Amino acid sequence: MATFVKAQASSFIASLIDFLTTIVCKEVFLIWYVTASFIGTVAGGFTNFALGRAWVFRKRKEKTIPLQAFKYLLVWCGNLALNTLGVFLVTHYIKIDYKISKIVVSFTVGITYNYFLQKKFVFA
Repeated sequence: MATFVKAQASSFIASLIDFLTTIVCKEVFLIWYVTASFIGTVAGGFTNFALGRAWVFRKRKEKTIPLQAFKYLLVWCGNLALNTLGVFLVTHYIKIDYKISKIVVSFTVGITYNYFLQKKFVFA
């Protein structure tokens, strides 16, 4: 249970980085919301990998970095696709503000996809 709680805290921190990056890209740099969401997801992904490796799952051996990074990249590509497509579909078709759709989609993907694959595949 402690691992799940730490994973959710890590996800929350990574999500803050993701959301702040997305909003700055969209509102300050006037980047299209789908591209801004993509950039935010990349920033959050780097954050989540670092926290997951060092703090959540405590898998810090130097020799495991390349394999963990490769596995994380595979899982993260699915995460990126699900989040980017989800934000587009919810924002475009349901007509919800991109910030709300980003929250809903990120939460759904985080609980149903990320935690289990990171625990059972990436950092196993």
